[in-house]
Amino acid sequence: MPRNPRYDILFEPVRIGPVTAPNRFYQTPHATGMGLARPKAGAALRGLKAEGGWGVVCTEYCSIHPSSDDSPYAYLSLWDEEDVKALAPTVEAIQAHGALAGIELWHGGSHSPNRLTREPMLSPSEHSAVFWQPGQARAMDKADIAAFRDWHRAAALRARRAGFDIVYVYAGHDYLPFQFLSPLTNQRSDEYGGPLENRARLLRELLEDTKEAIGDRCAVALRLAVDELKGPKGITSEGEGREVVAMLAELPDLWDVNLAGGNGNDSRSARFSAEGYEEDSIAFVKSLTSKPVVSVGRFTSPDTMVGQIKRGIQDFIGAARPSIADPFLPRKIDEGREDEIRECIGCNICRSANNEGTPLRCTQNPTMGEEWRRGWHPERIQPARSEARVLVVGAGPAGLEATLALARRGYRVTLAEAGRALGGRLLRDSTLPGLGTWIRVRDYRAQRLEPMANVEVYRESALGAEDVRELGAEHVVIASGSRWRRDGVGGHVETPPGLNGAGRVLTPDDIFAGQAPEGPLVVYDDDHYYMAGALAERFLLEGREVTLVTPGTMLSTWTQMTDEQAFIQARLMELGLETVLTHRLSAVGGQSITVDCIYTGRQKTLACGTLLLVTGRLPERALYDALMAEPEALKEAGIASVTRIGDCLVPSSVADAVHAGHRYARELEEPDSVKMPRRERTTVLDPEGVRP
Repeated sequence: MPRNPRYDILFEPVRIGPVTAPNRFYQTPHATGMGLARPKAGAALRGLKAEGGWGVVCTEYCSIHPSSDDSPYAYLSLWDEEDVKALAPTVEAIQAHGALAGIELWHGGSHSPNRLTREPMLSPSEHSAVFWQPGQARAMDKADIAAFRDWHRAAALRARRAGFDIVYVYAGHDYLPFQFLSPLTNQRSDEYGGPLENRARLLRELLEDTKEAIGDRCAVALRLAVDELKGPKGITSEGEGREVVAMLAELPDLWDVNLAGGNGNDSRSARFSAEGYEEDSIAFVKSLTSKPVVSVGRFTSPDTMVGQIKRGIQDFIGAARPSIADPFLPRKIDEGREDEIRECIGCNICRSANNEGTPLRCTQNPTMGEEWRRGWHPERIQPARSEARVLVVGAGPAGLEATLALARRGYRVTLAEAGRALGGRLLRDSTLPGLGTWIRVRDYRAQRLEPMANVEVYRESALGAEDVRELGAEHVVIASGSRWRRDGVGGHVETPPGLNGAGRVLTPDDIFAGQAPEGPLVVYDDDHYYMAGALAERFLLEGREVTLVTPGTMLSTWTQMTDEQAFIQARLMELGLETVLTHRLSAVGGQSITVDCIYTGRQKTLACGTLLLVTGRLPERALYDALMAEPEALKEAGIASVTRIGDCLVPSSVADAVHAGHRYARELEEPDSVKMPRRERTTVLDPEGVRP
């Protein structure tokens, strides 16, 4: 199908200093959780983005020196020539598809804990360690600044030797060059402190050093946070952020502009931001420079992208998360297949991977992070091994993904759903405040399934064991989901005495089924992800008084991993939520509950008309158990396998459910050699690599 002409502007080449990007699609630097320990996996991931049509593909943050060590998290490094060799395959993988390869040189300053290297932390001024660890960052003297410039220049030269086309000077996300820039972290009184011109001196020097060293062949990009979102005492887009851009306007070959205050601001989840949410803060940049500008904003709509270019907001469409959800987004637009884009839902499960120190994952794209490890490609899948028929029971995220991937392989698939609507838990979760985009997980798969001739979908079809045996499928997949527990068992395990039958106790399932709380509402969160906070927000918005009790030290504790926790707690506090932290549920009475402090055991009693339990979940496995209870009947029906997937096997995130469905489909009837993921192993150093 030909490209829609209104999107032609997105495919224009753009000059960036000495190099030219083939189009306006720019995968900005983003972490993968792979780093220097998994160079093959990282190269495969970046190469796939280039294959998908991204004109520029950048790496994650790349340390320039041992004093910028982010262990145990996964980062790249350019400390020596061995790192050059390790990064060269990534460059080759990107450039093989005609894209430009970019690298983000990084020094974290007081944000570098240096747990592995044990180097002292560096900072413009004496500064406490950012991550609440013993010790402080020491103030850099003139010799330190000169050494830092030398490290940066040497890393830039190594980047050029590795073959990169674009090399970043990184003054974003509160890292060292930005720490010099901000008056909140720079209290120096010499030529590197005081007025903005002095505080910007190091940034200017880094740009000049880098351009002098490699600017004849490589473009030099500046990634700058134009607003640190800490009020008028810091850098703001109306104040010194604007002044810095004006001061350095023509020095870099490209401006990559964003928001600081940590990654939580630059990659806000859909719960707290809309598409293009950074525009108000960064729109001024193009008016101050003739150089190309790129920024991000979770862009998934081609029309929104075109609007960004035509309205003069930016020259490129910057993307991290949308390029993860669909690495082939540009190619789909180019081929007139924009209705096939796998849109990012902004759940930030990708951010959780990096924050946990594990390889990248994605709710929408189950192949993300598996490009090298399992050999999965988002747009290609191996053909079926046989003409076997497969029955999938349950049209939630796991069942829908399994059905789609099986059908793409060529299997004949029957999908049976007990309800009228497809989507399972997505139908409920997407009704919660800020989670409307989550329905895209259902929509993408349901839309793709509709025209497939080898798929039959039966709605309002609750199946029993005999029904399954009569359908004549050789393989049966049970994706019947899970239900919330009513016994109070959650992350802290204990079952509160006297819970069953005492007072009015509801679960999220009851709320979604239409039951309304009565009297004072207490939400008990021992799940620690989004559900308790989102339900509390819903009822607060309805005008109810709500108290949230949790054994956690903060609300929705695990959402620290998705960079949402501070936003969640701030919003709920603004809405008037009463909180009882570090307490577990111990007893339920008629109109009250008793909670214990997890540290002291001291008890307190809270008025409670309705207790809403958000603790653990249990698999809905009745159909599976009924089938497995009669193995001879399965054999007589010609059923070769019965498999549980997703929440029916083990309740977890939507991302895990989608991955489970995809994995089942990929591995059906495949040999064990296909099912075993590859690992990158550390090799023994040769004698020349061993210090005497």
